[in-house]
Amino acid sequence: MAKNSAQGLIDTLEELFSKAPALPKNAKDFIVGITPWVALVFGVLGVLIGLSGLGFMTALAPFASMGWGTAYGSGVGLYGLGMVSSVLFLGSSALMVAAYPGTKSRMMAGWTFLFWSQLLSVVSSLITMNLVNGLLSAVIGFYLLFQIKSYYK
Repeated sequence: MAKNSAQGLIDTLEELFSKAPALPKNAKDFIVGITPWVALVFGVLGVLIGLSGLGFMTALAPFASMGWGTAYGSGVGLYGLGMVSSVLFLGSSALMVAAYPGTKSRMMAGWTFLFWSQLLSVVSSLITMNLVNGLLSAVIGFYLLFQIKSYYK
């Protein structure tokens, strides 16, 4: 059941983005050529930054419990939001690293990992109320992903 609903989400977004203007073939070839390396580099950097974020948030836990940061809201609430954001960022980055072998050999599994990484990134932006970044990231990221999907089997 989950697989069908996941494929349904991909199909729905693909239908939506198929109406957008297509990139030239040489642009798609270029994007497909650099995708594995972009996924690997930004995935590894993201994992390191995500782990650092979790460590930083752990170090701030005592201050959150004392109500620090109440000028912007509850310290515990902001702490929780920071932890959720760090975990989602870490997950998105790990999926990018996992996409490397599949995108390098142009397998659909690699593309699918990139899709879920992009989706996690958008969800993270929306949860942290960074709506403009989330919407721009969704439009640009999914547009590029669906432009190159046909290269993966």
